[in-house]
Amino acid sequence: MDIHTEKLIDQIQAGLEEKKGRDIVIADFSDIDDAICRAFVIATGNSPSHIQALTESVEEFARKNAQARPTAIDGLRNAQWVAMDYGEVIVHIFLAEAREFYDLEHLWEDAALTEIPNLD
Repeated sequence: MDIHTEKLIDQIQAGLEEKKGRDIVIADFSDIDDAICRAFVIATGNSPSHIQALTESVEEFARKNAQARPTAIDGLRNAQWVAMDYGEVIVHIFLAEAREFYDLEHLWEDAALTEIPNLD
């Protein structure tokens, strides 16, 4: 993964942690030829309003510290699952039930997964 992508992922993680995002997982697809991006960053929020706060925090950290803006943000209307597309990185912020149902971490068996410990 290149340095720009690593910096973006670091800032996405910082934005999630700033607002107490839980169970953060980074799925690295850089060694998978036909992957849609280089990485997923997946996290859980505890309510729709928490997911909205996490989304805003990620957007702010990425913009200020990695000079990156998402090309699209989908899912804010009901905030059960928000996807933020940064091109090489896609952020997924879920309610626990939706995250369990879609199980994105295990969609690509070849992806290297990094689980980030919760801060508290």
